Amino acid sequence: MCGQASAIETTVLPPLSVLEHITDVHCHPTDSRISAEDAKNLPMRICAMATRSSDQDLVRDLANANPEKVIPCFGYHPWFTHWISLSPGISKEDHYKTLFLEKDSEAKPDTVEAFNKLLQYLPEPTPLDAILTELRQNLSEFPNAMLGEVGLDRACRVPYIAPSPPPYAEHDNRRDLSPFTIPLPHQLIVLEAQLDVAVEMGRNVSCHSVKSQQATADLLIRMKTKHGREAWEAISVDLHSCGFSAQSWLDVERKHVNVYLSLSTVINSRSPAHKDLIASCAPHRILVESDFNNIRDLPQQTWEMVRTIAEVKKWKVEEDWLYAEQHIASEDWGVVKRLEDNWNRFQKAKHTPIKRNRDRRKLTLDSDESDSEL
Repeated sequence: MCGQASAIETTVLPPLSVLEHITDVHCHPTDSRISAEDAKNLPMRICAMATRSSDQDLVRDLANANPEKVIPCFGYHPWFTHWISLSPGISKEDHYKTLFLEKDSEAKPDTVEAFNKLLQYLPEPTPLDAILTELRQNLSEFPNAMLGEVGLDRACRVPYIAPSPPPYAEHDNRRDLSPFTIPLPHQLIVLEAQLDVAVEMGRNVSCHSVKSQQATADLLIRMKTKHGREAWEAISVDLHSCGFSAQSWLDVERKHVNVYLSLSTVINSRSPAHKDLIASCAPHRILVESDFNNIRDLPQQTWEMVRTIAEVKKWKVEEDWLYAEQHIASEDWGVVKRLEDNWNRFQKAKHTPIKRNRDRRKLTLDSDESDSEL
């Protein structure tokens, strides 16, 4: 979900005149303790993610206290979707049996033993309707709020541990994992219900996808069909800390004008393939994030990925901000200006499909979607 606070190699940051044009499109600052001074001293904008019931209020409070720097994102992460019930009034035991022992009347003794051990740690489930009501209320309070963090995860196993109180990063991360994963059909129902709200309210989305490339690609197509191209493409979707292969991403990019990707050092740099992904991504579809939980480290983490993107794309790195004083052609923009332009386009949304000329070998992009030969 997010990077844990740790010692990181120090990179010299650019001046404030450059940093203030960067948006960290995905981070988890409420996972750690935040002082008023730390939030006040943020040199850039951040998109702060909620993930479960106990941090929706934390994100809301952070955004209310820092409206110029914090874009709140409300939603339920796939790791916690098993805490959400689809049937009102279902008992705790029956709900979790449906998920983890579904149609398995002859479960192996070891499986039943593992389930009984896990059940004592699990909370009473919250009905999906209540989750969606809260989500609408939070999004309504902030006109600039996004849906996030939501998504799909095939890899996560449910731990033998009771839900931790915030700040989550302070709790021991060594976990005894159960053999159970959250069924993908359940994750999809919860995710699609949240996406329906996002489309209904015209809100952009930060989406998690782990070991779920095909399921995510299928979902994007299904949502376009379900809501219609105009309504679906009126919002933007960011595949955060994107782990898609370059080829899978190109297929998504080709089919969906409203889908972007963002990358983080703490997650994506674990694999050398992330540079191939950066190279393959259209210049106007890439964003940058930290995916980190300590607010003091967000600039450092985000800047490291900015520099990686610049290296791969062969874009210059700004040492000062001259764009307000000089007319600089878009082909001469540096990495920060390009990422800022991408963020502004993402935030604006209301995307226009690529239009074809009579000469089908050439493509004409709407001005809001143009690469500007970047």
